[in-house]
Formats: sequence, structure tokens, C-alpha cells
Amino acid sequence: MNAIINFFKTKAGVHPPEHKAESTQLPIATLPLPSKLVLPLRQHIGNMPKILVSVGDTVLKGQLLATPECAVSAAIHAPTSGTIAAISEEVIPHPSGLPDLCITLIPDGKETWAPLSALDWHNTPKQELVASLCKSGIVGFGGATFPTHIKLRSNGKSNVHTLIINAAECEPYITCDDMLMREYADEIIKGIEIAQHLLGASKSIIGIEDNKPQAITAMQAACAGKPITVSIVPTLYPSGDARQLIRLVSGLEIPHNKRATEMGVQVFNVATVRAIYRYVSLGEPAISRIVTVTGNVQTPQNFEVLFGTPLPELIKAAGGAKAATTHYIMGGPMMGFDLPSEQVPITKAANCIIAAAPNLFAAPPPAMPCIRCARCADACPVNLQPQELYWFSKSDNFEKARDYNLFDCIECGCCTYVCPSDIPLVQYYRYAKSEIIAIDKAKEAADLARERNDFRLARIEREKLERAQKHAERAEAGRVQAEKTVNNDALGANIHAGAGDAQKPDADVAKAAKQAAIAAAIERAKATKAALAASGEAPKNTEPANVSIQQEIAEIDARRQSVGLEKPVIEKPEVGNADAEKQAKIAAAIARAKAAKAAAEANKSSE
Repeated sequence: MNAIINFFKTKAGVHPPEHKAESTQLPIATLPLPSKLVLPLRQHIGNMPKILVSVGDTVLKGQLLATPECAVSAAIHAPTSGTIAAISEEVIPHPSGLPDLCITLIPDGKETWAPLSALDWHNTPKQELVASLCKSGIVGFGGATFPTHIKLRSNGKSNVHTLIINAAECEPYITCDDMLMREYADEIIKGIEIAQHLLGASKSIIGIEDNKPQAITAMQAACAGKPITVSIVPTLYPSGDARQLIRLVSGLEIPHNKRATEMGVQVFNVATVRAIYRYVSLGEPAISRIVTVTGNVQTPQNFEVLFGTPLPELIKAAGGAKAATTHYIMGGPMMGFDLPSEQVPITKAANCIIAAAPNLFAAPPPAMPCIRCARCADACPVNLQPQELYWFSKSDNFEKARDYNLFDCIECGCCTYVCPSDIPLVQYYRYAKSEIIAIDKAKEAADLARERNDFRLARIEREKLERAQKHAERAEAGRVQAEKTVNNDALGANIHAGAGDAQKPDADVAKAAKQAAIAAAIERAKATKAALAASGEAPKNTEPANVSIQQEIAEIDARRQSVGLEKPVIEKPEVGNADAEKQAKIAAAIARAKAAKAAAEANKSSE
């Protein structure tokens, strides 16, 4: 047997009216080709993909229109062949009601496929398969819309041992997974095998609520003889939450601060694994999904809908809305949201469209004060204290709300459903979460700005120190140069002083030599005169003084004698004076020797 009955005890939860039978009476229908397709670029969690086409381009069915910009992103493909009519902002199905960038495609009615290439997943490396899935456009079709290729990423170190397929579909009104299992069980099983191969998991478990007997039978038949088990879980909302389903089918409790993959478990929706099969084995990218149309419509039914199909055409295919329809809900009544307009397209997250009317969804009564009944705490599937979180959220005491694990809340709405005071508790929790996220982002921005300012101040201080160091180096170089100049000047002065001392003996020698030369000239003149007198010859080139001069000389001599002055007598030089010129040369040589010695000593002291 490939089926087991779950025996793990459930935790809390609620059991609202199911309203599932209305949309399971007819098989899945294919919606006629619409007149236009509006494809929002944000149909998944993560970054917007990069547009590859321009207005006026002709495209084929399955052609890549926008490629993933980074890891957390998903591709957008053409759901049919046609022409790109516009790339502009359009209203999208989102609680904010704000428009976003969309690609508008006008079908040509030919349904011409782009070339498709299947993959031999048995013989293709896992990394290559995952890289290819990045361009498939497949996301979590259970409603989370997380890019599937990230959850299948394989680096050879995966510790995932169990693959769990979420087929609980616990929320009221939604039956798209139920009908998918009834009609495409074989494709789901083939997709499970591919996902199990990529993850390296040893086993797979399909969790189905016990209110889907036909789907259980179909899945049991499809997985016969395969290592895949069907686990039947009790019908209790929100058993379709990933953590709740893991505990129900395996008994494994995932701590609030850990991911399921850290505990060796990975979870996929049944529609997601079917899309994996169609891409890998048939080459078809994600261009459509099964959508439940129910509520206040003429013929509730499930349809295979191309992404981008305008909502009015889907409602028309269900026979049109009945009178008194007030608005439309995307998703279930517990976790879904009101669509901002009827003119919105179907996206990858649209698993159900409910036409709301007062008889189905009455206006909520005014909220009354909390009576501390603790029913919300009893119903909380993750064991929180909803009443405490309500008070903290209402009083903007966000830190206390965080301390009470506000972000563990899955926003299932069980607390709001059972509250006798009709307090919209989930709305308070969503408000508190958004405020905390905004505060954290502001703090992160402030921290980043502070880090940048600290870095700027550190850079300025570093540049200041570098400039001071350069100034100090230049000042040191100037000081060294000044000392060198002073030393050179002192050395020059010493050399000049030594040269002056050496020149003094030379001056004395020159003076002595001059006096010796004069004395020698006088002696030569006397010798010449004596020789002339002895020979009796008169001196040459001389003329005798005239009488008046001789008389004057005689008078001068007489006056000198009268005052007691004798006639000057030129003394005869000593014998040594005759060699005065030779002595002068010797003295000059001695003076030069002294000068050379003084210069040598001056040079030695400077070194």
C-alpha cells in the first residue's frame, strides 16, 4: 500500500464551511483564447525580470519575454503567439491596488509554438537541469510564488532526505489542486520523481486531506510501485501550511528559527511539480495554471487559464456573475484579499477567484472590546498569544510584539475567525509587521549612513596624518640640508682661515726680499762708484751739479753742523747681508711648508 492514515496529533486550527463541492461537479475546462493578455512582470517573490521585447514585436507561444534579473526572480513567457501591443503600467491583482509594469500581448489566434526542447533528466547533470529551470518561469503555485529553481538548487551537498508534496488544499472554496490530482495524477507523479532526483531525497510523501477521496484514489493508483507515499491528514484549517503539514505527515517539528531544509525536508505544491514535469519532459514553460472560479457565479468550475487573461473573460466562462455580486476575492476567504478592480489579469498566484455577495460574505460587525476569552490562543496553530500581540500592535509597542514572536504568525486568520468580539486581529498583526519592517529598514539605512560617515571621518583623519607625515618628512629633509650647508660653510671658512695664515709668512718674506733687493742695489751702486773712482773715470749718464746747487748743499751741511747734526754716513753692510736674496728664498720656502701643514690639519678636523 502507498497510503497511510496520519496518526500525528493536530494542533489547534478551525473547521469553517468548506464550499468545495460547488466547483468540483464539472471537469477542468480550457478557457477560450482571450482578446488580449496583460502580463505583470511581478508575478513572484523577488526582483522584477528584465524585459527582452519591444512594442510591435511578434512573438511565439512559449517565447521568453522577460528573463530573471538575479537568483530570486522568475521568467515571463508569451502564453500564446501574437504582437506586443504595449509595455506600460496597468492595475494588477494586489491588495495595494497600485498599478505596475505590464506587457500587453494581442493574440493572433494561431497558437504557434516557439521551438521546444525537452531534457533527458536521467542523464543530464543536476546543475544543468537547475540552470535550465531558472528560465522556466515556474514558481510556487500554492500561492507563495517563490521561484522554484531556488528550492531545487543542488550543489552536491544537499541534506534533504524527504520531499513532501502539499496537496492538503485546506482553505474553503479552493478546489484547483483537488481537480488537478483527479485528472493529472500521472503528470504529478512524474514531476515528483524529477524533483526528488534533483534534491537527492530518499523518499516522498503526498499529504492530502481526507475530504478529497477521489483525489486520494487517483494519487494512490498513480504512485503504485514507486517510493512515494500518500499520507491522509484530517480536514482542519490550516493543515496546508508547510510547517503544519510537515508535522502532520512526518511528526517532525520545525523550530520557529529554522527552515525546513535545515531539518532535511523540502515542500512543493502539486501544481508546481506538475509544471516541473511539463517543462523538463515536454519543454513547456509556465504559461498557464488551473484556477477555481466559484462563489456568486452561475457555473462554478475550474479552468486552465493562460497568464494575463483578463478577469471578466474568466467570469464570463463561468456563466457570469449573479446579481448582488459586490466584489471579487483572489484566494480563499481566510487568507485571500479583495481585488481592487474587475479589470485585472490572472497571474501565477491566482489559484481561486471568488465572486463575493452579501449572502456569502456578510459585512463584518463593529469590533467590540477584547474579553480575554483566550479562544484565539486555543485556535492558533503556531502556539502564539494572539491577544497579547493584539494589545502590543494596537499600542504600537512593536518591540514587545517582536519579543512575543509576531513574525511566527502565518496570518491564517484562525484567531479572527473565532473571536467573539469580531476584532480583526490579523489586520493588526499585518500593520505591526509592516511597521517593524519599515523601522528595521530605516535603522539599516541609518546604520549604513553612520558607517559611511565613520568611514569618511576615518578617511579624512588618515589623509590628515598622511599630509602631516609628508610635511614632517619635508621639514626633516630641509633640516638635514641646512646642517649640510652649515657644515660646508664652516669647512670653507676653516679652509679660508688656514689659507690666510699661510699667506702671512709669504707677505713677510716678500717684504724682507724687497728690502734685501734694495740693499743689494745700493751695494752695487757703491761698488760701481768705487770702481769708477779708482779708475779715474767720471760716472756715465751724469752731469755735475751747477754752482747754485752745490752752494745750497754746502749751506745745508753747515746748518746741520751748527745744530750738532753730523753728516749722514751710510753704514757698511755686514758680511751676512751680501747673501740676503738667498735667505729670502729660504724664508719663503719655510712659510709655504707651514701653510701646507696648516691646511692639512684643517681638512682633517672637518672630516
